[in-house]
Amino acid sequence: MSDIFISYARSTEAQAKQIAEALRVLGYGVWRDDELPAHRAYGEVIEERLRAAKAVVVVWSADAAKSQWVRAEADLAREAGTLVQLTIDGTIPPLPFNQIQCADMTAWPGDLDAPGWLKVAASVAELAGAAGSTPPLAADAPLSLPTKPSIAVLPFANLSGDPEQDYFADGMVVEITNALSRFTGLFVIASGSGLALKGTATSPMAAARRLGVRYALEGSVRKAASRVRVSVQLIDALDGAQIWAHRFEDTLEDVFALQDNVALAVAGVIEPMVREVEVRRAIARPTDNVGSYDLYLRAVALHRTVTKSTVLSAVDLLDRAIALDPAFGHALSLAAHCHYFLFTNAWADDLEACRRRGIELASRALNVAGDDAVVLSRVASVIAALKGDRRGALGMLDRAIELNPGSSGVWTLSGIERLCGGETEPGLDQLARAMRLDPIGPFRRIQLIFMAVGRFQQERFDDAVRLIGAADQGGDHVLGNAVLAACHGHLGNLDERSDALARYRNLAEQPIEEMFERTFFDPDNKKLLLDGITMAKAKNPDGAAAA
Repeated sequence: MSDIFISYARSTEAQAKQIAEALRVLGYGVWRDDELPAHRAYGEVIEERLRAAKAVVVVWSADAAKSQWVRAEADLAREAGTLVQLTIDGTIPPLPFNQIQCADMTAWPGDLDAPGWLKVAASVAELAGAAGSTPPLAADAPLSLPTKPSIAVLPFANLSGDPEQDYFADGMVVEITNALSRFTGLFVIASGSGLALKGTATSPMAAARRLGVRYALEGSVRKAASRVRVSVQLIDALDGAQIWAHRFEDTLEDVFALQDNVALAVAGVIEPMVREVEVRRAIARPTDNVGSYDLYLRAVALHRTVTKSTVLSAVDLLDRAIALDPAFGHALSLAAHCHYFLFTNAWADDLEACRRRGIELASRALNVAGDDAVVLSRVASVIAALKGDRRGALGMLDRAIELNPGSSGVWTLSGIERLCGGETEPGLDQLARAMRLDPIGPFRRIQLIFMAVGRFQQERFDDAVRLIGAADQGGDHVLGNAVLAACHGHLGNLDERSDALARYRNLAEQPIEEMFERTFFDPDNKKLLLDGITMAKAKNPDGAAAA
């Protein structure tokens, strides 16, 4: 059993993860509920871990104070004399916990010398005993890799020749770590551990092995006059290969704004980059005895191609993943999104049963991971299309963006939903932001196709044709061909409209008009699309029908 139990509200998972990692650096074994096994009742496991812990660290926040789970865990710890309290947003613990000292760690940046953290560490040491004199960083045995993709942001080199710029380099590490921590699909080492390696001349591969992660991000800062240049590179610690590198340059007029901008840009690129590496690795593995997460990664690769066979294969993989872990929110939400594809493309024998299954999976995903940005954005698409609840969907998407503004995938799904709802300008703006965050990623094709949808809605048909041409070079995207046919119908391009209609007919199992009904475009833009299809199907001057 672990020495330390972490109790927290789900909305503060990133902070709880940071606190857990800081305790691990001190040499303690730490447990929080992201390690729940798939084969046991979670209440039973939580109580077992809670009673066995030498210290229970309760992370108070506004949401934690309202949580019956956090209150119950804190009460058991209080009775056992193992309670250690801290607040991350200034919330005063509710009765009777307000009678016990509570460390103030509001806006804690991960600094292991901060007064609030020193108070927590001292209380933990008093209850659990001093941690071993040799913490994990210097241990001979390597730490096991987490099941999630794992990353550490290493200290940035200050190349400015100005020691006073160290604060800026360290600030970049903290800001990028905090931005990456918002991605719940990543295991991110707290910035305190990364900065603990400062001045040790440790290579990225050695640092990653010491910290127990697969990926390392290193960088440098160079200040010259009133400008600063930040260079970063992402390293795969397994073989030392450089996965990605980039350079940012700006003025020093607003140092903190620059830190925020760089952190968000780096996080937005790294998350999909790491995910792609992990997906390729999962696909290359043998198919026998894979766990829930590997099954999910295989499904991710199939889901994005949006053909009947690949979506059905993804559903099969996700059903197996969910059977292994019924509380895997990402798998549940992706399965719901697959049923959304099956329903809108009429790729199921019983469309009503498909619709109900998608709604059920979406509801389950929200129940177990309703504060996860990826889950929220996927579920939003499902409830808009399968329940017709566009207002609820937009609320979920706004919440997803608030939780993780660096996620290209979240911005993509939000932009698509706004375009389908007739909010053309906001939808195009959000898609443009998504493409800026992930310029060459796997969502590029669908982003371009829906950018074309936006240009079509603005009646910029030539622009829409060019965008679809850039996106759908294989000509095998159902919606891409449907919109292309409508464009050529409005433009009066005889041969092109026939070709697009023929490709659509080879790909789709439902009339093109019905497909537009199922994609839930708003009435005005749906009419514009259907008018284009009517013109595309109109007779040629020689009297022959176009399709």
